[in-house]
Amino acid sequence: MGGSANAPVSRPAIGLTEDNAQLLLDPAGDGAPGWASSAGAFRQARRELSALQPAYIRLLVDWAALQPNPGRPPDLTLPASGCARTVGPCAPYPGLGGELAAIASEQRARRAAGQAGPEVLIDILGAPSWAAAAPSGCELAGAPSGARALAPHALEGYRELIAAVVAQGRAAGVELRWWSPWNEPNDADFLTPQRARCDASAEPVSPSLYAQLARAMAGALHASDAGASIVLGELNGGAGDSPHATSVAGFVAGLPSGVVCLASAWSVHAYASYGSARRRGADGVAELEEVLARRGGCGTRAPVWVTETGAGAPHPGDPGRVSQGQELEACRALAEDLARWFADPRVAAVFQYSFRDDPAFPVGLASASLGSVHPTYGLWLSLARARADGSRAGVAAAAAGQRSSIPCTP
Repeated sequence: MGGSANAPVSRPAIGLTEDNAQLLLDPAGDGAPGWASSAGAFRQARRELSALQPAYIRLLVDWAALQPNPGRPPDLTLPASGCARTVGPCAPYPGLGGELAAIASEQRARRAAGQAGPEVLIDILGAPSWAAAAPSGCELAGAPSGARALAPHALEGYRELIAAVVAQGRAAGVELRWWSPWNEPNDADFLTPQRARCDASAEPVSPSLYAQLARAMAGALHASDAGASIVLGELNGGAGDSPHATSVAGFVAGLPSGVVCLASAWSVHAYASYGSARRRGADGVAELEEVLARRGGCGTRAPVWVTETGAGAPHPGDPGRVSQGQELEACRALAEDLARWFADPRVAAVFQYSFRDDPAFPVGLASASLGSVHPTYGLWLSLARARADGSRAGVAAAAAGQRSSIPCTP
């Protein structure tokens, strides 16, 4: 990693993808008028999350859920259950508006303590049925309806969504500086088609579809005078070239030069695997950096953010319980990845996905029931404390391969 174990930890910043407003509240708060009370069920989890002092919170904005009818504006206060899918505890809150209000409460608490943040990254996904283009190219059978590319007429609706979210942020008193046009646009589960023909060697069409969104977002943010910055990518770092996926290198190589120059940062998703899955896994961060270097010019300037990482099963995201031994192995694998990124001067931020386990994609820091935290919570907490006291000893231990010293304890 370089430097002494006591050198200040300035980069990368710690981020968190978590959109449950009940968890994002200042631990001393308990919602707002009209919110369901959550004091007993969520307060300890709020304390645990707040102790991580994330510099960024990433919010996923599901356009399809917010605006099923083109004749009505997006409902940014659409009630959310507060459950982890069907797992309690549950405490409803008013959707994205509630999430921004919760972040505002945490920002106020940090300012009162002389601290900064967290900043917000908005990441859009999910085309409403009225906005989706007709099937074309190599469609993925069974792909979510919201994954279909936007029809040309829907780009105005996309711009209006962005303007509405900007206004919601202003109403909540939260500056929305960071924006990403679409989630995992190199994967047909989020953007289809990836190719015109069902042949892995066929030229990908997804970069041009994404370029339309990036340009539309840039225009909408400029029109809203939001003073915002665009984070390009949100790429699935484990994707290889196939009929329904495009590698990180293939996707970035296919973007127009003008779009590459829109980036204030690039982002990629990279989860920690272990065992045989780790030996087979791709290094999406290195792949992104290499293709950006080949692009030259604007591609060499913006930093890289890892906006989703985490650890669970040997192949991350696989549902089901893992043993205590596997939890420790997962934590050590994540620690080694974090150590590599902390040593990389281009990586400027790393985001844990998520705080609370999603039962369908369990890589969080706490159980879905919020009854316990995983060993990975101890790892992230040690990093947060290292940043606070100027010591990088915990990460240095991982970088040096001292596996017994990695702080993988709850």
